[in-house]
Amino acid sequence: MKYIQDISFVFLPPYGEMILQGLVMTLAITAIVFVFGFIWAIILTGLRELPVRPIQLAVATIVEFHRNVPMVVQLFIWYFGVPQLLPIPVQRWINAQNSEIIFACIAIATAFGGYASEDLRSGIRAIDMRQKEAARALGLSYIGAMRWVIIPQAIRLASPSLMNQMTLFFQGTSLAMTIGVVELTYQTKAIADETYRIFGVFAVATVIYLAVSILMMVTGERLRARNAKGARRDA
Repeated sequence: MKYIQDISFVFLPPYGEMILQGLVMTLAITAIVFVFGFIWAIILTGLRELPVRPIQLAVATIVEFHRNVPMVVQLFIWYFGVPQLLPIPVQRWINAQNSEIIFACIAIATAFGGYASEDLRSGIRAIDMRQKEAARALGLSYIGAMRWVIIPQAIRLASPSLMNQMTLFFQGTSLAMTIGVVELTYQTKAIADETYRIFGVFAVATVIYLAVSILMMVTGERLRARNAKGARRDA
């Protein structure tokens, strides 16, 4: 009973509203990261499949940067470094906006795109390349063949891996607090600092992160099972 009393305060005003606001921000960032990161992943994948060596090397460098530089460093580069390269009027405009949210979304989305592009490449390698040749023989351009034939199949094949990546990047949104984004971990720490009841508030945050992560993992497993069933039926 004492344990329940220790954590019940988290659900009362104003802390309940703070947790809810943090969760909404976390989910919003996750959704933005998924949409724009997925678009970035498709662009990277399409460019890397071009038979042009300099483009392939450039894309490979971008992907390896995102995959090997710690996320918090990438956040700092975007938030503290990139604005310094922009004209003064642009810097002032950015500072007048919610720049920490904007740059957090950009940093995490581009990193997600780097990881997701590798999953898409794995999906492409699993496709019989005679399909690409057939698409080109039917008159489709390179972009048309990738858009209508190759990429859709690669997405279907890579969807479980993409969902696993999305789960990891949902958890990684907590790093956005390092540049001042008021997401779930930021609010959790703020409540803990105010109340000194660290275990209770972080226990609630842990359960929330765990519940959302499990939901995403279950979704990924269902996608994997559906894709496996479709593959057997096509065979």
